[in-house]
Amino acid sequence: MDPSIPSALREITTSGRELNRKGPLRGIHVIELAGMGPVPFCGMMLADMGADVVRVDRVNADSANLKTGGILERGRRSVAINLKDEGGVDLVLEMASHADVMMEGFRPGVVERLGLSPEQCLERNPRLVYARMTGWGQSGPLADSAGHDINYIALAGVLAHIGRRGGAPVPPLNLVGDFGGGGMLLAVGILSALMERTNSNQGQIIDAAMLDGAALLMAPFTGLLASGDFTLERGTNLVDSGAPFYDVYECSDGEYVSVGALEPEFYALLVERIGLVPSPSNDLRVRDNWEIAKVKFAEIFRMKTRAEWCKILEGTDACFAPVLSLEEAPQHPQNQVRRVFQEFQGVIQPSPAPRFSPTPGSIQGPSPAPGADTREVLREWLGHTHDEIDALLFAGVIGSSEPA
Repeated sequence: MDPSIPSALREITTSGRELNRKGPLRGIHVIELAGMGPVPFCGMMLADMGADVVRVDRVNADSANLKTGGILERGRRSVAINLKDEGGVDLVLEMASHADVMMEGFRPGVVERLGLSPEQCLERNPRLVYARMTGWGQSGPLADSAGHDINYIALAGVLAHIGRRGGAPVPPLNLVGDFGGGGMLLAVGILSALMERTNSNQGQIIDAAMLDGAALLMAPFTGLLASGDFTLERGTNLVDSGAPFYDVYECSDGEYVSVGALEPEFYALLVERIGLVPSPSNDLRVRDNWEIAKVKFAEIFRMKTRAEWCKILEGTDACFAPVLSLEEAPQHPQNQVRRVFQEFQGVIQPSPAPRFSPTPGSIQGPSPAPGADTREVLREWLGHTHDEIDALLFAGVIGSSEPA
């Protein structure tokens, strides 16, 4: 272990589960203050990569409140601590003195009122990476306002450009704000701060906002707009359903297929395979002819079933794929060969990503019930005895759903 790591961290004992963890982040200890959306997603990613992620739940929290089937909360441990009790706050501060990372996803000022501010935690552990996740950011006129993914991507200039021409903007699930611009951005920030810590031996505070992340994801289109290659009208550009060769089409059985033949050689193969005869005097790739081409493409794709089009186009350079549901996707041969999905304790779920050669990640365990690991973590991280833990339980400072 790095000799610069404080002795307190080196004294954390490890359970069998900790020793069995796999992945490039094995040995990294993370505190996750329980929340929704992007922070749990980030916690899942870090746990998949081998980090020991301990979620701090409320005492008497209900497992039924975990709305994602246990997938988003997989791989970590849970302690139940009463953060409205001074003793509970002291416990988390003590845990922070042993941790590498602490994550929270509350509105600005909440952790400060609890007594768990970044400054208080960094005072205990100057090497701590304190990661904060909000919608609007820690500053600005909207910082204290409630919001959700749809609001953040609307303000970031994302939502206006998702949808078909002449129609209203279409929310892309809550992928762009919560998970792409939120949870993944938070993970990148944490890993960057851990890397920087190897040089400075100092932690730092990360201000990650879904607004910022969603705007960042639009960088390619911001560039295209600046160069005059992107129009503000929805559904009129190359990759927003404007182009006939980058769209989805309904088949004769009501299922859909996707085509993305942007390059001329791929387009030529696509039209050859589907039997569309190019017109020398009416190039359907030209923007002025896109609407005509869309009608022709739609007519052709409605002539066969999705399975028939797969036999004709799948595996070629026509840039084709069937549009699969979440139930269908795990059955596709490509996904099966790469184990893109796997069954874990009876639940089909996405496998950890990305992939690492000598230190592959894995699903480290199921979603814990709130308080399932309180005793274990307090013994490992803080060295508390059986009697001390019982006293905290009796006082209502902590909760536990594990056997004594």
